[in-house]
Amino acid sequence: MADRSQHAVVVGAGVSGLTSALCLAEAGWSVRVWAATLPQQTTSAVAGAVWAPPRPEERAAKTLHWTEHSLRVFGELAKDPSTGVQMAPALTVGELAGADAMPSAASVIPDLRPADPAEIPAGFDAGFRSTVPMIDMPRYLAYLTTRLATAGCEIEIHPVRSLAEAADAAPVVVNCAGLGAGALVGDDTVRPLFGQHVILTNPGLQQLFLEMNNGQEWTCYFPHPQRVVCGGISIPGRWDTTADPEVTDRILQRCRRIEPRLGEAEVIETITGLRPDRPSVRVEVEPLGRARCVHNYGHSGNGVTLSWGCARDVARLAGTDR
Repeated sequence: MADRSQHAVVVGAGVSGLTSALCLAEAGWSVRVWAATLPQQTTSAVAGAVWAPPRPEERAAKTLHWTEHSLRVFGELAKDPSTGVQMAPALTVGELAGADAMPSAASVIPDLRPADPAEIPAGFDAGFRSTVPMIDMPRYLAYLTTRLATAGCEIEIHPVRSLAEAADAAPVVVNCAGLGAGALVGDDTVRPLFGQHVILTNPGLQQLFLEMNNGQEWTCYFPHPQRVVCGGISIPGRWDTTADPEVTDRILQRCRRIEPRLGEAEVIETITGLRPDRPSVRVEVEPLGRARCVHNYGHSGNGVTLSWGCARDVARLAGTDR
């Protein structure tokens, strides 16, 4: 059993919270996860989700480090179908997919090569093929929850009003509260990015498609075994999670233009969520009364991509000598 100094409370049960809790629990820590909602009700549950290299403006050394480590872990997880992770063929197009935008990240992207001109849909000038982890989030969150339970950690419905409350229960608090972290720590740089996906039946697709641009809307679809997640949109500052039928129509039109087989697919549901945006991801430690708080939030739309890399740093910071 872990000694008292290796007790931790992780706040938040999205992908960052679960992964951070796992890294601690499997290193011998006694971990409790406190969350306002269960994993399947978090923003993580409605993510696409696909591992993707950071955009040029996000390629700080530590971000690349987190991204690369997550890629290695997802590659291992993809060997077990029960995880919901698979290595999928990908076609990436758009203004950020040109050769001049890729060099600094190219070394970490599996099987990266320029797409043949015939493979690039009309309306796009550049494209790349690769093989990347694609994560079926409901299955993946269930896998993480089961793996946590095996490590002796249960998820408790325990909304946290202040981190000091968690510090009363353990000497180490890990703040993975996502969008809620802004209010918890008084960080006014945290803001919501509204997202909406349309879920279709899968007509037999295996290759994912991702358009990279700097706009608020783009085309993407991620074909999982039982469904295709179609997107995408990102509206900064919007707190209302009500699905917009006009956005649904635009998503369907764009995706069906790229992949006509989606025209025969049935709409299963429309899902929305608020990505926790911040100018930069915050992974750092600071005193919290007599306790120590390790922050891990502000991942925007990169929570899955950065999850294992950030969680490894969380475990390292949690164990730092005082």
